[in-house]
Amino acid sequence: MTGARLAVLGVGAVGRSVVELADEYGHTVTAVADSSSAAIDPDGIDTDAVLKRKADEGVVGDSDPDAALDADYDVLVEATPTTLGDAEPGFSHIAHALNRDNHAVLANKGPVAERYGDLRELEADSDGQIRFEATVGGAIPICSTIDDFGADHITAARGVLNGTANFILSRMAAEGLDYDHVLAEAQDLGVAEADPTFDVEGIDAALKFVILSNVLADGDEEYTLDDATVEGITDIPGTALELAAEDGRTIRLIGEATPDGVRVGPRLVPDDGPLSVTGTLNIVQLETTHADRLNISGRGAGGPETATAVLSDVSRLVD
Repeated sequence: MTGARLAVLGVGAVGRSVVELADEYGHTVTAVADSSSAAIDPDGIDTDAVLKRKADEGVVGDSDPDAALDADYDVLVEATPTTLGDAEPGFSHIAHALNRDNHAVLANKGPVAERYGDLRELEADSDGQIRFEATVGGAIPICSTIDDFGADHITAARGVLNGTANFILSRMAAEGLDYDHVLAEAQDLGVAEADPTFDVEGIDAALKFVILSNVLADGDEEYTLDDATVEGITDIPGTALELAAEDGRTIRLIGEATPDGVRVGPRLVPDDGPLSVTGTLNIVQLETTHADRLNISGRGAGGPETATAVLSDVSRLVD
């Protein structure tokens, strides 16, 4: 494998982990940018020093963050926060890389979920390519599995793709606790954000299944969040889980990408079935034309976990 030069945009949990782990995968980070600064070195930045400065001073370097887009790199890693609607500034970052005939790897769901067709048009006019395994299911190789099988041989995808919601529902079922109590516990543990709306209202899971719908449609149709039917878990009482348990079932936030569209909402599933994953685990079931059903499960979030998906995509692009 030939190592790549990386420009990493975003120094949250995923971006930081990409910077930390790049060398293990044989790649060199030549630029890294947060929202207010950038560190750039065509020979490779001192990743330890840059991350220490970020922790100590809140900045990664002395350059303007936009300068990272014009640095010397082979692959742009877009790990800035997900935004909806126009998916900016992430979309423009990817456009800049493709216009330079560079590759781009996304951990940011916004551009893939909200402007998939635009991305593919830019890619078609570029010598660069885009990959986005990390946008769906963290470390789980979902997009690459679809790619290996061929989208025309997979008829549907369903499963659990939000660890926060799954943790809350698992704890409610296991301990007989109510939603507010478990949410507070999840926030204390760092499993839920201070503002958990994206997760508990089903938006995060919906974005991921929108992305899967776009991948499965393979250009024949385009989906955005507006096309999804979404319901969250905030109104589920503890008694509903107790009643489900009496019947050998439990409740999970299930997403579906089928020819009928994208749906996300609480569903009853068998307590001993594959969709009843616990804690922060994720699972996706792929319905195939000739290989029946595939169940792919693993850690769907976390800095190092998601960074492995990013760096695996980088390796696929430059191998």
